[in-house]
Amino acid sequence: EGMAPPKRILYPPEKICMVWQQRQSAGAGLFNVGNTCFLNAVLQCLTYTPPLANYLLSREHSQACHQQGFCMMCTMEAHVNKVLHSSVSAVLPLAVLKVFKCIGEHFQPGREEDAHDFLCCTVNAMQRACLSASSDLDLSSQSTTIVYQIFGGFLRSRVTCFSCKAISDSYEAFLDVPLDIKAASSLTAALEDFVTPEHLDGENCFKCSKCKKNVAASKRFTVHCAPKVLTVCLKRFDCFTGGKISKVVEYPEYLDLRPYMSQADGEPLHYSLYAVLVHSGVSCHGGHYFCYTKASNGLWYQMDDESVELRCIDTALRQQAYLLFYAR
Repeated sequence: EGMAPPKRILYPPEKICMVWQQRQSAGAGLFNVGNTCFLNAVLQCLTYTPPLANYLLSREHSQACHQQGFCMMCTMEAHVNKVLHSSVSAVLPLAVLKVFKCIGEHFQPGREEDAHDFLCCTVNAMQRACLSASSDLDLSSQSTTIVYQIFGGFLRSRVTCFSCKAISDSYEAFLDVPLDIKAASSLTAALEDFVTPEHLDGENCFKCSKCKKNVAASKRFTVHCAPKVLTVCLKRFDCFTGGKISKVVEYPEYLDLRPYMSQADGEPLHYSLYAVLVHSGVSCHGGHYFCYTKASNGLWYQMDDESVELRCIDTALRQQAYLLFYAR
């Protein structure tokens, strides 16, 4: 409600499969070609995202793709098929390295980049690839690509005027949820903080369209449409200094998103953790990225560049997580 329905459906939602179509142990590790651990860790998390991997393994995209030049979906399809079908223990993520600058113009080869930034740029590039054949689409239709149907959701921002009680709603699409962890010691506490109403007053007051004046109000974010895959970024890095919040933030294997939804009363909305991306080091300017992922055989692996080793879920749950990936 409150949002226009799409004029066109770009990918049929019923074709998206959330459970692995083929079961196997973890695929190949990825060689580091000099400060590319951020890229390797992000690619491994995406490779073990079940609905995305199912689609890419089917090679459905490349069979229908008419894009000239750079196409991130074709690139990811080649990469995921190579990693999951490889007979060797590690491969070079060549398909992705070749288009590195196309994914984000600001990326510098040989420089350690931020893993969250690289993830956002990669998912956005996949979204652009899905839209390349369709021009002039309304926003609702743009959110019906397979990429947006997997990773995308909508937030609602509700402002309530304290004077006349008028409610003003606005909606924004998201591909991941960045959470402040300064005051939170767990993921659920950080989500609680995220949906706690903010007081708008003084210089920060709200211009109410009904009262026709600046008034005190409350503003509250909630998840309005839940994504199939929930990506959470725990904001560990200070924007200005690059310093890092190194504390432990607990996160569960199973998460119920229902309490943080616009419709908070209803059936539980269960998510299951399948990947954890970790940063080790003291600031965003250095350190090392690696990840833990759950393969299609249901077992957890630590993926650290070319090394892929079996680990138990308890180890995966006790990390200094930077990015968390949950699937419905």
